[in-house]
Amino acid sequence: MEDPRSDRFTRSRLKTRHMVLLSELGRHRSILHAAEAAHMTQPAASKLLSELEQVLGAALFERLPRGVTPTPYGEIMIRRSRAAMAEMNLAHQEVMTLLSGLSGRVAIGTVMTPATGLLPAALCRLKARHERLHVAVEVDASKPLLERLRAGRIDIMIGRILDPAVADELVFEPLCDEPHGLIARSGHPLKDRANLQLADLAREGWILPAQGSILRDRITALFLSNGLDLPERTIETTALPMITHLLAQSDMVVALPREVVRTHLDAGLLAELPIELGLRLDPYGIVTRRQHELSPGGQALLQALRETAAQR
Repeated sequence: MEDPRSDRFTRSRLKTRHMVLLSELGRHRSILHAAEAAHMTQPAASKLLSELEQVLGAALFERLPRGVTPTPYGEIMIRRSRAAMAEMNLAHQEVMTLLSGLSGRVAIGTVMTPATGLLPAALCRLKARHERLHVAVEVDASKPLLERLRAGRIDIMIGRILDPAVADELVFEPLCDEPHGLIARSGHPLKDRANLQLADLAREGWILPAQGSILRDRITALFLSNGLDLPERTIETTALPMITHLLAQSDMVVALPREVVRTHLDAGLLAELPIELGLRLDPYGIVTRRQHELSPGGQALLQALRETAAQR
């Protein structure tokens, strides 16, 4: 049940200037520099911050000799203020769009696999209906994309919710899991090896995702659980053009979803080595913010994604 005190705080106490100041304090970690960025004096900024802390009954920043650092309460207010400001900027864009007769803008972030199949098909479907709608696409890992979604910098995300603590803020529509195959160039020496074993692969060069990623952890666990040393000849990258060029020019191998390199496999440029690694990531899906109403452009993109996913 919503606390009525929160509604009174938002309606009567919280001002736009508070949110602007909080956003700049999060960026600059200095009252002086935040005040300059917010076009106010330092005394005015200090007064606004004190007012806010008094109303909330919590210290939002720790004052240090050379600046400020947000407390856990401050981190919450910074994040929510940025999201609120992003919403108002989007509202302004929508109004300007209607006034000018343009078709608006929608931003989406996606992990790699949907970027090679689902999303391009959905965007073609969307453009056939709304050719003047501007779509901005970002391809990244789920964690940074989720931060941008929660901050209002993207409207829709295709990825995973890795932090259960924020799940209540979000709506997740599962789409597909990601079985991974071991991919190499079509002429790789191990391509036709009978009874290929994981031990054979420990001596190969590997292209790996960065330390700390889900896939990297699972590849590490795969080798260690089989009593094998980790591959020593490695290159870390998730950039698909780099990966495909490295594979074409060497005998390196990489664990990738088959869908990501489907065109290369079908063209005979790459091949899947004859071993089942059992590497699968959790399902990815469409993620939106629960308390956020998408713009007409966002709704149109969401519909296109759902229709495209249903046909795959």
